Amino acid sequence: MVLVTPLTKLLGIRVPIVQGGMQWVGVPQLAAAVSEAGGLGILTALTQPSPDALREAIRETRRRTSKPFGVNITLLPSINPPDYEGYARAAVEEGVRIFETAGNAPGPLIKFFKSQGCIVIHKCTTIRHAKSAEKHGVDVLSIDGFECAGHPGEEDMGGLVLLARAAQELKVPFIASGGIADARGLAAALALGAAGANMGTRFMCTVESPIHHNIKETIVKSKEQDTVHIFRTLHNTARVYKNKISQEVVAIERRPGGAKFEDIRDLVSGQRGKKVYELGDPDYGIWTAGPAIGLINDIPTCQNLLSRIEKEVEGIVEGLSKTVVVKAKL
Repeated sequence: MVLVTPLTKLLGIRVPIVQGGMQWVGVPQLAAAVSEAGGLGILTALTQPSPDALREAIRETRRRTSKPFGVNITLLPSINPPDYEGYARAAVEEGVRIFETAGNAPGPLIKFFKSQGCIVIHKCTTIRHAKSAEKHGVDVLSIDGFECAGHPGEEDMGGLVLLARAAQELKVPFIASGGIADARGLAAALALGAAGANMGTRFMCTVESPIHHNIKETIVKSKEQDTVHIFRTLHNTARVYKNKISQEVVAIERRPGGAKFEDIRDLVSGQRGKKVYELGDPDYGIWTAGPAIGLINDIPTCQNLLSRIEKEVEGIVEGLSKTVVVKAKL
């Protein structure tokens, strides 16, 4: 069985799975491996220190695969924002034609990409924002449920309802994001009307993932209860791995009178999170993970992972087709 969906046809991929654009993780070796395995690999632009560094990352990815891959640009709330325009132009000039966007006020970025003939996948956590992005002309929407790693928004809406609502409301294809790590998740997403799925945490725990092996082993040993939300009181909720640092952040946020960002700035430093992946100490800093860790029990190659999902989805779909419907007699 070949899984043909609007996503596979639009992107020219075999498996309707998009790799999450994860900070420090979406690098050439992983993106290329996902694309070679039949999915859509994603380079994370802001993992690179400059637009020129992104150019080289794109070239390195091309040396590793001739198959389609994309670039993620996430718009972050920041006093000193990165050079988003520079990253976008560099990627387009290097021939990238698939982009994943996320964050607030993506209109100008989407307009630029569409003016260059690019395909845009935009990530949203609400149907309201998805419909707005649709008006901006995006080609695919990535619908992020409360189960996702990273920022699930502030409405705490689970994927089961959010995806069903997307099927009711959206005119362009959408993919499911959050809590998907295996064939059952993909099959469920397709049943809910999605054209595919976005997987982040699952790809962190693959052979080609650039993070330290100790962190991969930590993911394998973890359960679905081993994540926690931080920044709840700051209205910028983020789901991360439950460790000493994240629990300390939650404790500070729960103090009488709450907390200001300055109170936790050092604890949540992005550089400390990067060191987690480099040093292999899961308690060194904040790092992103979703409850899908409870579904992960091995560290396969991307090729083995996607081949397994393809095969198992086939069995699940065949099993559903054998469901007997008994009509009541009048």
